Amino acid sequence: MLGLNNIPQVTKNLLLLNILMFVLTFVFQQQGINLTSMLGAHYVNSPLFKPYQIITHFFMHGDIWHIVFNMFALVMFGGFLERLWGPKRYFILYISAALGAFALYNAMGVYEIMQLKKQLGAMGVDLHQINALLEQGQYYDHVNSVLDAYNEKCLTPMIGASGAVFGITAAFAILFPNTELQLLFPPIPIKAKFLIGGYFIYEVYRSIYQVQGDNIAHLAHVGGAIVGAILVLVWRKKDKTNFY
Repeated sequence: MLGLNNIPQVTKNLLLLNILMFVLTFVFQQQGINLTSMLGAHYVNSPLFKPYQIITHFFMHGDIWHIVFNMFALVMFGGFLERLWGPKRYFILYISAALGAFALYNAMGVYEIMQLKKQLGAMGVDLHQINALLEQGQYYDHVNSVLDAYNEKCLTPMIGASGAVFGITAAFAILFPNTELQLLFPPIPIKAKFLIGGYFIYEVYRSIYQVQGDNIAHLAHVGGAIVGAILVLVWRKKDKTNFY
């Protein structure tokens, strides 16, 4: 408990909520309830999309390493920014970055689903039947690459706090670019502007040049980082006291 007591309130609450949802995901899974599909963010033109997923998706995580890395960055960078700014401004940044991640992720995915729907319509495929099955979590089994792509786009949700975390790290890198961060592998120090900036460039690259089987929402990471950076630049222009 001593460790938790040293974490600022908003960051601590976010940490505990993410851990709680991670545990509940596996508890409900044992009862045959798929919380990941229910609360993860489906594309807005997917038959599985629900408005509440815009919020719930960034409290869901896929595996232990996913949540460990996100929560480590949340506590490390988010806790620092909350102490610096106070809870209100920090919470605004967190939510805004998460929503920005969702928006950019959807910008491309919605277009791709629209194109797939057009192709399926031209093939005479009954989309009402397909969507009815998808709403029940069932995959329409048919040898059709376009239909397979449509099923995958509709069924696969985006989950995780990564978009919000990327917004936090981008904000930190802009404010404290020369702060040295200690890497674990390899165990060397590197300035924040190089580590976080390099990671951002990598995410942009992976968003453009996608790899088959890569289930990481790189575009969401980019969206979160962009929103975080914009907010800090705007706030710094208005307030020189807490922005450097």
